[in-house]
Amino acid sequence: MAGVVERMSRAGHPPLNQVSPALAKAAYEKGSGVLEVRKPELARVEDITIAARDGYALPARLYAPGARSSNAVLPVLLYFHGGGFTVGSIATHDTLCRVLSSKSGCAVVSVDYRLGPEYKFPTASDDAWDAFEFIVHQGSKLGLDASRMAVGGDSAGGTLAAVCAILARDAGLP
Repeated sequence: MAGVVERMSRAGHPPLNQVSPALAKAAYEKGSGVLEVRKPELARVEDITIAARDGYALPARLYAPGARSSNAVLPVLLYFHGGGFTVGSIATHDTLCRVLSSKSGCAVVSVDYRLGPEYKFPTASDDAWDAFEFIVHQGSKLGLDASRMAVGGDSAGGTLAAVCAILARDAGLP
């Protein structure tokens, strides 16, 4: 990480909180490859959409270490990217989700929840819960075992994972 911080400093870009939201989003997308981690090849990487409660089509990406077979179902990690609810995307966390799937042997579904300031609270948490419910009710059609689902994320995404865990508990879901 010291090397990453040093390269960021040398780039001389203003901090994200000192530019417009649109410029911050673009800069975050452009800089997402700075970690230079090897991008694992996976047997299955599939872009899907999830219907949000308001009809919006949430982009999501399914990562799986093996090809889909008719009788095999995989445990799944529902993953929410970080970025302060303002920046980040499936693209910025693509390598991380590939690594998580490759190393764990489970499927990973990365959700492109809607960001601020364009979308106000509780849109991101509603999107997260809608994605959770999609996996519970429709995951088997994608070869996913919702009874072996975990939720996770980094930074703001970790908050969304916690929201889903609490809502699942309150709904009586494992």
